[in-house]
Amino acid sequence: MTYADLSQISQIELVYKRKIKASDRPKVKRSQDAEKLFRQNWNDCNMDLCEEFKILFLDRNNDCMGISSLSKGGVSGTIADPKIIFATALKVRANSIICAHNHPSGCLDPSYADVILTKRLVQVGKYLTLPVNDHLILTREGYYSMTDNGLIPN
Repeated sequence: MTYADLSQISQIELVYKRKIKASDRPKVKRSQDAEKLFRQNWNDCNMDLCEEFKILFLDRNNDCMGISSLSKGGVSGTIADPKIIFATALKVRANSIICAHNHPSGCLDPSYADVILTKRLVQVGKYLTLPVNDHLILTREGYYSMTDNGLIPN
């Protein structure tokens, strides 16, 4: 490959700009804390309309570094690509993550696909030493925590 050929490749740049001082970040100690943060950052008008998938990124002290809206789908599903989830978590230098998605149906029970995805994310997180602390399912009436219900080991 010649020097001229190198100018034809894409340049990749990683950028992370902190908007909030570390001391001002909200602490996430329990599923209730995560649920509160997700709800504050969820368009309530869409809760019963379409499924969305979001991620909280936590630092070593379980303080929330930020939230990302990963995808918005239809009435019965959305895409949660582990590659995008963990690429984003690595970019922001997260120590752990908490995932959440809503069920427009109002049913709090995790589907088979929800359980399989969660197990897959937990496994990838173990390989990367970037644990998935929880996966929440939100509805207008409440939430379901996979950790609180034993689907993700503490």
